Amino acid sequence: MNDLVRQHTALSDTDLEWLHLLVSEWQLLSDLSFADLVLWVPTLDGTRYVSVAQMRPNTGPTSYQDDMVGHLVPRGRRPMLDAALDEGRIVREGDPEWREEVPVRVESIPVRREGRVLGVIARNTNLLTVRTPSRLELTYLQSASDLAQMIAAGSFPFPGDQVDMDASPRVGDGLIRLDADSIVQYASPNALSAYHRLGLASDLVGQHLGQATAELAPSRGPVDEALVKLASGWAPRETEVEGGDGVIQLRAIPLKPKGIRIGSLVLCRDVTELRRRERELITKDATIREIHHRVKNNLQTVAALLRLQARRMDSEQGREALNEAVRRVGSIAIVHETLSQNLDERVEFDEIADRVIAMVAEISPAKVSCRRTGRFGILDAEVATPLAMVLTEVLQNALEHAFAPAEQGSVEVSAVRGGTRTDGRLLITVLDDGRGLPEGFDPKRTGNLGLQIVRTLVEGELGGSFDMVPGPERGTRVVLDVPVRTDK
Repeated sequence: MNDLVRQHTALSDTDLEWLHLLVSEWQLLSDLSFADLVLWVPTLDGTRYVSVAQMRPNTGPTSYQDDMVGHLVPRGRRPMLDAALDEGRIVREGDPEWREEVPVRVESIPVRREGRVLGVIARNTNLLTVRTPSRLELTYLQSASDLAQMIAAGSFPFPGDQVDMDASPRVGDGLIRLDADSIVQYASPNALSAYHRLGLASDLVGQHLGQATAELAPSRGPVDEALVKLASGWAPRETEVEGGDGVIQLRAIPLKPKGIRIGSLVLCRDVTELRRRERELITKDATIREIHHRVKNNLQTVAALLRLQARRMDSEQGREALNEAVRRVGSIAIVHETLSQNLDERVEFDEIADRVIAMVAEISPAKVSCRRTGRFGILDAEVATPLAMVLTEVLQNALEHAFAPAEQGSVEVSAVRGGTRTDGRLLITVLDDGRGLPEGFDPKRTGNLGLQIVRTLVEGELGGSFDMVPGPERGTRVVLDVPVRTDK
């Protein structure tokens, strides 16, 4: 719509916003009318109309099999569009049109904003399936007529009342028509079923909807006046009501075809099962977070026991081996601690990397500064856990073998994300300025237990590659290339 309006018309950005607001709401008009809607806007030179939006009904057959958006029509070819635009009134005169052997009734509704007619809605009703209308259909059509008059008067849609049509109730979900006193004149079968889920034992027709709704909602104090007013349809609002064994979603639409409220439409949707599933998911998420929290506590307990055992060891080699185990367990505990605070099985790995770097640097005998550049980004838990352990081993190896005790130096960890959502890569580089690799060192054949763990995790579990090469000037550079999912 934006491109078509800016390319062909003289409408301002505020006019365009009004059209967007209208299009976000006009599924309601289409469903109540059982008709297709096409929005026509006059071009900049006033000689043609351009169709900028189209809507098909969910309640009846379509009149247009083809997409009409972007079509240009010369002024004069469709007199009803001209009359609605020039006179600013709803035009219903004219015989039905025949399209592919289907009779179609065409009406034109001017779209007004602040006294100016911006365009015209062509309402096209397929007459092939017309039959004697039921009470439901009559209520739909009367409500559609009231909304059309409000559009022509510039009082619908309601300014500042942006509606999420995916989440809001629709006409087919349930419709209640109220009079000016908020007394129910008609309730569709779906609407009545929704109120029965709340605990209503009688019919809705003849009752004051606001009072009936407030009585069905559990309350420990006085009647909720806000709920009474909302369910009475005095203002365009949405809410949810829970009572009995059900939850229903309400949306009130005041009807003011001539500027004075003559009644209201209340759309209602039974969302009982939807809310039940949401609560189950919340409970499941809470359970998963609690599991991660307990795993983290258990790992910290294991780490504490290993530290106690290390202090009792007489062998320096044995004590160092236990301390290395403490660091490995600690890196896994950091991941589980982060997962225990998230709503899904994904973590922001930059925070984990910073904590791992600080943990390893804190216990290093060398005076080495460690820093991170770039972003790891968000990683899945099955990637984050082994990667945290790999990063711990690589950093520990650099601090232990690249520098002598009390020697000063630096280690830089850089991360670069790239690729597509389905084929992303994470390139990690750990660069130190220490003594470098010994002559003839082959990381794929030689190395201590830590490097063996790194190779196993990177190549076996993460499906990536690992290499150690001399640094550009001095020291050692470790390169890790890991496949990850990349969110754009």
